[in-house]
Order: sequence, then structure tokens, then C-alpha cells
Amino acid sequence: MIHANTSSLDSLPLVLTVPEAAEALRIGRNTAYELVRCGRIHGIRIGRQLRVPKSALLSYLNEGN
Repeated sequence: MIHANTSSLDSLPLVLTVPEAAEALRIGRNTAYELVRCGRIHGIRIGRQLRVPKSALLSYLNEGN
């Protein structure tokens, strides 16, 4: 869970969990997983864990989705 002010993307860590990414985007967790699954947000798998790079969030936001 992100406890910092999510209004500033600069304060986010370089890599987030999908629920953290969802919180930062203010969308539901299932929606965030679906965006990663369909490739609209780039996710990376580390072992069995799925992570979202901060740069992927910025790219998604810059696309104007």
C-alpha cells in the first residue's frame, strides 16, 4: 500500500506491485491486472511476482488512455 501522497509520481518507487499501481492510478485492482494482462501497461514478472515499472505508468498516462 502506498502511504505517500500519490498525487506526485516522483515519490513513487521505481517498481510497484499491481495493487500499488492501481492505487496510484486510482483504479480498481482487477482493472489494473487486466491492463497489465492485455499489455496496455507493461508488467514484468520476477519469479511468480508481477511488478509494474514506474516508467510504464508514465507511458500509459502519456498515451492519453
